[in-house]
Amino acid sequence: MKRSIVWFKTDLRISDNETLVRAIEKSDEIIPVYCLNPSQFEETEFGFKKTGSFKTQFLLESLQDLDANLRKLGSGLILLHGKPEEELCKLAAKYGVHAVFSKTEVGFEEKEEQVKVEQELWKINCVLDSYSTSTLYHAEDLPFTIKNIPDVFTNFRNRTEKDASIRSVFEKPVAINSIHIPALELPELAIFNLSKTPKNPKAVLDFKGGETSGLERIQHYFHDSKAVSSYKKTRNGLIGADYSTKFSPWLALGCISPRIIYKELKKYEQENGANDSTYWVLFELLWRDYFRFMVKKHQYKYFLFNGIKDEKNTAAPMDMEKLNAWKNGETDNDFVNANLVELKLTGFMSNRGRQIVASYFINELALDWRYGAAYFEEQLIDYDVCSNWGNWAYLAGVGNDPRGKRAFNMEKQAHEYDPKNEYRNLWLEK
Repeated sequence: MKRSIVWFKTDLRISDNETLVRAIEKSDEIIPVYCLNPSQFEETEFGFKKTGSFKTQFLLESLQDLDANLRKLGSGLILLHGKPEEELCKLAAKYGVHAVFSKTEVGFEEKEEQVKVEQELWKINCVLDSYSTSTLYHAEDLPFTIKNIPDVFTNFRNRTEKDASIRSVFEKPVAINSIHIPALELPELAIFNLSKTPKNPKAVLDFKGGETSGLERIQHYFHDSKAVSSYKKTRNGLIGADYSTKFSPWLALGCISPRIIYKELKKYEQENGANDSTYWVLFELLWRDYFRFMVKKHQYKYFLFNGIKDEKNTAAPMDMEKLNAWKNGETDNDFVNANLVELKLTGFMSNRGRQIVASYFINELALDWRYGAAYFEEQLIDYDVCSNWGNWAYLAGVGNDPRGKRAFNMEKQAHEYDPKNEYRNLWLEK
């Protein structure tokens, strides 16, 4: 009997999941697994945890939902605790597993982990079979190799939209043959030295982890509210649930895929018509793809002070007083403060807000941009390694911005996006 493990990571879904589909095709029995690696919750060199309470809670909810959806198909989820290269090999040896199926990684640390797992599996005659499941466009379908992808987004977008096509989604399996899998027992946040943060009534949305909630959000935004038809006009909003798609937390953990979003977007356009706003959703998904391909191309450089540039600048010692004031929303700029208070209390911030606080951090405070990126890594419920570090490097002038470092005029930003002080009053009220 061919028995395999499906190692879920940031692909916590059963719809449009090639890894799961291929495992079922090539196996008699599969064992779905998620591994809680202690390194996910460690403190980085910048003094912040890799995963804070907001994203951890969202992750645990997503695992609960994945387990429930797997059980409807005759399976379930096994939760491992420890280093994947050790725990997966123990499980594989115990059940005579011939292959481990997983998603392909591109982040530097994620790739290192994948290599370690593959090396240990080889020792027990087990192979690692991985698939690209995170992007709208498959890397193999791009009109250039990864090493030749343009370092300017517009050039990438024009060629890709003209010469590449988007693959169809993989249908959800109808049944899964598994070993007996006991009931899922989720850990408490305390084991990660985290405490549960209560939902803030001012939050733009009550984000709940899992594929079920992610698909409900797509249904709401596209078909129930039809808010997508005004997305380009409202996307720089600051207050409310529907000024933007809010898909990012579910995309970050792979509870939904960009191709599922694309499929529903096309369905919406057929029924209601296309416009600049519906295209702009696709445009943003392209940016997400681009940062992933850029990290694949430049690898560890995105995590260095000089980014992908060949400059030899060195970072100044960190001014911890300035860093802490920024982090806590206690700077001399109330618009910056309001955005950072929202992030601190909810784990979320608008795209406009992220650009504003990052520009302030880099240009007004003159701090090492990597500390800002690391704080976002800890705090954001929708943290995505490629988009986060790619965007911060972009704004710091060491990424993919052909115009170099750019600074926002804070007074102008506040006047344009919060002219009546509604947002500042909401988050800074005493």
